[in-house]
Amino acid sequence: MPAIFLQYSILGYLFIFCARICDVTMSTTRTILVVRGERLKAACIGFFEVLIYVIVLNAIFDNLDNPGNLLSYALGYATGNYVGGFVEEKLAIGIQYIQVITMKEPLLLAEMLRDKGYGVTVLEGSGRTGPHYVLQVLLERKQTQDFSKIVSDWDEDVFMIISDAKKYKGGVIGKHKNAGAVNAKKGE
Repeated sequence: MPAIFLQYSILGYLFIFCARICDVTMSTTRTILVVRGERLKAACIGFFEVLIYVIVLNAIFDNLDNPGNLLSYALGYATGNYVGGFVEEKLAIGIQYIQVITMKEPLLLAEMLRDKGYGVTVLEGSGRTGPHYVLQVLLERKQTQDFSKIVSDWDEDVFMIISDAKKYKGGVIGKHKNAGAVNAKKGE
């Protein structure tokens, strides 16, 4: 009989641990979706998150005197936070607003970025060392790393600000595959 009890306990611990990872990961994703204005998606995830949470709590409250259950619950929570951050990073949900200031031929950089399909707006600004051009770009978050590499390869001393854009209207967002067609029409 003790072998069956041990097997059940280990499976119970594993269930609590894995279920907690799932619900905390869902919680992280749901929170990000709410912040980014995706309320319907967040609500759907929230339904399943709470369902898993209540099932796990039931398993815990049935055996509060079992320290293994509590340990599995706590470890699952901690691991779920880590996994949730990783999943959120991979999903890369949302739009980012990027400002680029370079002293290395900014207008040429803007044109090169446009040729690659990025929508770039150039503004004139004034800084401590005099006038500068500020390149502004809106991107899908999953495109930010590639964009940053292109700009950093252009100028390793570039000044770049990357922030989340919660709301926007109009404009060119991200990298467009038909950049050649856009540039061909521009030349007509």
